[in-house]
Amino acid sequence: MVAWVVQSALPGPTPLPQMHSRVFGRTGRTVSEIGLGTWQLGAGWGDVSDADALKTLQAAYDTGVTFFDTADVYGMGRSESLIGKFLRETPGARERVYVATKLGRRDWPNGFTRAKVTQYVEDSLRHLGVDCLDLTQTHCVPLAVMRDGAMFGYLDDLVKQGKLKAYGASVESMEEADICVRDGRCVSLQIIFNLFRQKPIATLFEAALRQKVALIVRLPLASGLLAGKFSAASTFVANDHRTFNRDGQQFNVGETFAGLPFAKGVALADALKPRVPAGWTMAEWAIRWCLDFRAVSVIVPGARNPEQARGNASASARPPLSPAEHAVLAEFYCQEVTAHIRGPY
Repeated sequence: MVAWVVQSALPGPTPLPQMHSRVFGRTGRTVSEIGLGTWQLGAGWGDVSDADALKTLQAAYDTGVTFFDTADVYGMGRSESLIGKFLRETPGARERVYVATKLGRRDWPNGFTRAKVTQYVEDSLRHLGVDCLDLTQTHCVPLAVMRDGAMFGYLDDLVKQGKLKAYGASVESMEEADICVRDGRCVSLQIIFNLFRQKPIATLFEAALRQKVALIVRLPLASGLLAGKFSAASTFVANDHRTFNRDGQQFNVGETFAGLPFAKGVALADALKPRVPAGWTMAEWAIRWCLDFRAVSVIVPGARNPEQARGNASASARPPLSPAEHAVLAEFYCQEVTAHIRGPY
């Protein structure tokens, strides 16, 4: 186990104080090692007002976050538009912040033609108010589409046209990740990775390092389980995916509570609480665990308010966990967690 904290001298925006940076794969760009996931600011996590969303973006930015992750389906353009507004109204933010969006879920399970992909990119450009996307990612598209590879060809052409600088893929399973790594055209992969989803360590990390593929980690807190604040009796509002997708009713069950049944996830999180160091929040500890892996380029925990954004970012200042602690947590995963994971993995 090797912990990795980088203050890079390569070209790119300089992080604000207290936030460490890492090189984003073969792009050469440096980004904050903790970013901000903005699904919460679009839809699917209960209601967040425009004012609160902009305050959350500002709070993350003020901690040194320079990586925003979004998608065209987060509120059907709302999340992208809020980011665009923030970039326009915050001096220096457009140059400093690297924005990663996604495409491919709006017309599911179809919509993977050249014309549709071009439309998605142009819509994201308009929502964000930019001339060129920093990064777009295929958004958990069907396995057959990934194997075919034509979609990547369409994106290659859009790079040549100057509509995007680079592209990657957001995937659900390690089989999909392997396809992208072997194809060689994606500069990044976005994966679910946390204390309850450790499979990528053995199946992906070495290949990603070898190919210089940037890894974006989503759901580091397993939809909030690893913040340690839920009980088995906790409930969520009707328009929160933790209500309507708890068992995979709407999309991949792995996107909600990392694929664990809610009550089991709460029990597993409770079992881990005694391991959290004194003075740390459980969220800091869980995010720090993710940061200790050299293959990870950036982690994108979501936030619904400024307090959550600041709390997530604070993990960058925490020291790495010990090798002994990593060994214990790996054993916990193997013995207590794996049998309960549902969905593509």
